[in-house]
Amino acid sequence: MRHLARLADYCSITNMHTKNLAIVWAPNLLRSKQIESACFSGTAAFMEVRIQSVVVEFILNHVDVLFSSKLSSVIRDGAGEWL
Repeated sequence: MRHLARLADYCSITNMHTKNLAIVWAPNLLRSKQIESACFSGTAAFMEVRIQSVVVEFILNHVDVLFSSKLSSVIRDGAGEWL
């Protein structure tokens, strides 16, 4: 994810903003067996992929916070308090 976020830093050159990267990478990063099966119609599959791309775009826009060592330690240390 950090790599994709770094690619977005060069969007002025590549035109691959976080939204574009999310559209391209979301189906691979958040693969859905339901979409791959025949039970999803075209419209439902499109909506599912759209949701996936929104999630990936959010992650790319907040990669520094979501994958920071500080957040990881807070989650790890605080996990016992929530149980």
